[in-house]
Amino acid sequence: MDTVNSFKGYGKVDELEEQAFKKKTRKRIIILTTSLILLIVLIIGVVVGTLVHKSKSDDVSASSTTPAAAIKSICSVTQYPDSCFTSLNSSNTSDPKKIFQFSLKVIMDSLDKISNFPNEYMNKTDNPVVKEALNVCGTVLNDAVSTLNDSISSMNVDDLKTWLSTVVTDQETCFEALEEVNATFVDEIRVLMKNSTEFSSNSLAIVTKFLGMLGDFKIPIHRRLMSESNFPAWVAAADRRLLQQGKPAPDVTVARDGSGDVRTINEAVARIPKKSKTKFVIYVKAGEYLENVVLEKAHWNVMVYGDGKAATIVSGRKNFVDGVPTFSTATFAVAGKGFIARDITFRNTAGAIKHQAVAFRSGSDQSVFYRCSFDAFQDTLYAHSNRQFYRDCDITGTIDFIFGNSAVVFQNCNILPRQPLSNQFVTITAQGKKDPNQNSGISIQRCTMRALDNLTAPTYLGRPWKDYSTTVIMQTSIGGFLNPKGWISWVSNVDPPRSIFYAEYQNTGLGASTSGRVTWAGYKPTLTAVEASKYNVESLIQGPSWLPDTSVAFDST
Repeated sequence: MDTVNSFKGYGKVDELEEQAFKKKTRKRIIILTTSLILLIVLIIGVVVGTLVHKSKSDDVSASSTTPAAAIKSICSVTQYPDSCFTSLNSSNTSDPKKIFQFSLKVIMDSLDKISNFPNEYMNKTDNPVVKEALNVCGTVLNDAVSTLNDSISSMNVDDLKTWLSTVVTDQETCFEALEEVNATFVDEIRVLMKNSTEFSSNSLAIVTKFLGMLGDFKIPIHRRLMSESNFPAWVAAADRRLLQQGKPAPDVTVARDGSGDVRTINEAVARIPKKSKTKFVIYVKAGEYLENVVLEKAHWNVMVYGDGKAATIVSGRKNFVDGVPTFSTATFAVAGKGFIARDITFRNTAGAIKHQAVAFRSGSDQSVFYRCSFDAFQDTLYAHSNRQFYRDCDITGTIDFIFGNSAVVFQNCNILPRQPLSNQFVTITAQGKKDPNQNSGISIQRCTMRALDNLTAPTYLGRPWKDYSTTVIMQTSIGGFLNPKGWISWVSNVDPPRSIFYAEYQNTGLGASTSGRVTWAGYKPTLTAVEASKYNVESLIQGPSWLPDTSVAFDST
């Protein structure tokens, strides 16, 4: 069993890393400060120069801005300016959009070069757990390539930020999986993937700090980065009418007793068309389905609904103790965009003794979960990446039971911490923002937090998983179970870096007082209304642009 101080969960920082952790934090603060100064130069020297000249000619760059100077200025806002300049210098243009376009090709080329490494390293180990971690690497890197191939042909800046944030997260997930199983060659893999990780971060910085000034735009990209058709509408008018029905007409009905089209959910998944532009509906009749289900990246626009979260249950028990990487323990996992789940429970029954055991994992962009239940202990709900919205759901667990690096909003949900093992504490959230330019974060708004059972273990709202972890609890009822400190560090007795953003706003209940909270530099016990508005449905996940099509109620502010 793990003690409070020795517990090591998914992607955790061990004590040997503490000094490097502090040193790296100081260095990043200096880099960020310098970048702000350089950004002013960038705006004056590149944006103004390029746009003024563009009004005269679309084909000739500003006489005062050479390609090298433009690229150097643009790269100054990135985390890795040297690799940025080296990789983009051959683009031979001072047009910011064309430079960005070229940066996407650079990412794809770097991912192509490392695409076979999971298979190659399989031959370097006989450890089945390490092989499983390499399988995770293969999955997330393929997902990263798919994100670039299918999603970057025509979009606005918010989409670009989201999808490039996901590419960064996918690569980080590979490292986490290898570290989790103590793979001896993890440092080799970091060196091998150095270019792809830095190039992805660079492109994300460019779109976040630079192209956002230029507004929405379309980019004709190298052919292999384009999907074969235009980006599909999230949900057509006919699908909206379908979703308003009490029981939408299904494409496939699942019933254990044989009264449907198939008896298992996996049989229904096998019938899902690839990259469908219209909603594919799976109805799962009442009953408990003992299976692990994965909807892959090409499974677009799928809706799964049941007869109610007390009636339709999907149940699995994969877990880390039995040799499965956390990423792969999910009872139900989705990656394809536009996923909707309604009136169903997702459960992992492995129990606290088995440590990491995920009930549900989502990397689906613009995914919606309505009147669902997520039931497990440690790492219950893995909100991995992209934009997600949860309404009227129940989430139960112990350690880090809402975690990941998506941009996610929970509204009107019941968040239910439960008693862990006797020597453990409870943390509701663990947010994994790795890069300062990622547009990710956890927002818990107008929810209810109350103990599921006789909870006596020390319980906290969360702990910062990565250097830029972002979590906001607002307008939520917090029960008296909460430790007055509110939050706890990832590494025992070490304050998190000041680069995190943790905050509370207008909460109520016995646990809502912030008078005894932590005094971290990156924690705010209160926010202004304007600051809080950055973490609502409209701002964090751009909900008003796509949520109305799902017919799921939401509060935009």
